[in-house]
Amino acid sequence: MKILPRWLSLFLVSAAIAVAAELPKVTPAEAARRVADGKAVLIDVREPDEWAQTGVAAPAVLLPMSDFNGAQKLWKPFLEKNAGKELILYCRSGHRAGIVGTKLADRGRTVANAGGFKDWAAAGLPVRKP
Repeated sequence: MKILPRWLSLFLVSAAIAVAAELPKVTPAEAARRVADGKAVLIDVREPDEWAQTGVAAPAVLLPMSDFNGAQKLWKPFLEKNAGKELILYCRSGHRAGIVGTKLADRGRTVANAGGFKDWAAAGLPVRKP
């Protein structure tokens, strides 16, 4: 197994973060408005244990990043069903949402990053237990 030099590893990580940062960002309030208007769907890409610990945004569909990176048993049918809608993603901090969102945008989907669940909750928007 070949190990990359530290500087190259840091460059690759920085490049991945920069790409994720290019995804359009929306506030939680704007995300809620777009979802309520039927123009978008809100997706929580965190993992099930995170959903259980904190709760989730009330209108969110729960699609873990692990499924997106794996067999996409949940993601594929969801994406087919919502082909014409904007996808607004969030996670704990916005980082994973940016990674998944960038991959979806590369596939031609309209995607935005709503940041972290803490931002949704801090905005006073409705939450629920999964």
